Amino acid sequence: MVDSPRSRKLADRIKVIVAQMIDTRIKDPRLGFMTVTDVRVTGDLQNASVFYTVYGSDEEREGTAAALKSATGLIRSEVGKQTGIRLTPTLEFHLDSVPDTAANLDAALIEARKRDAELEALRAGARYAGDEDPYKKPREADEESE
Repeated sequence: MVDSPRSRKLADRIKVIVAQMIDTRIKDPRLGFMTVTDVRVTGDLQNASVFYTVYGSDEEREGTAAALKSATGLIRSEVGKQTGIRLTPTLEFHLDSVPDTAANLDAALIEARKRDAELEALRAGARYAGDEDPYKKPREADEESE
């Protein structure tokens, strides 16, 4: 899916508007410490998916989701006023899973480094079970006699 320049421009504008609204106008106590990470607008400019992250516990994430759900109408009307487009896109808020995925990848990389270090330690004291080079080679004496 290739985004059109118009939908990318609108997505960037919506991201700024939503972030400003959350920072200045939305005074819901359930709203946690959050960041708008991305906005994606469909090609027909009818739907906008707003991705956000919340720093804190699962309860704070749930509270923030509820606060955003209740403030969606206010945020959408402000998006319509500030963008000036004929049809204001519907807004859907999605909790961004990038931080959780990044934490899982970091943990996997740490585990891989640990296992690599263990393998390197085992390899340092290892010896061959047989000859160093187990493959048969033609004897030089046979080659010279022919």
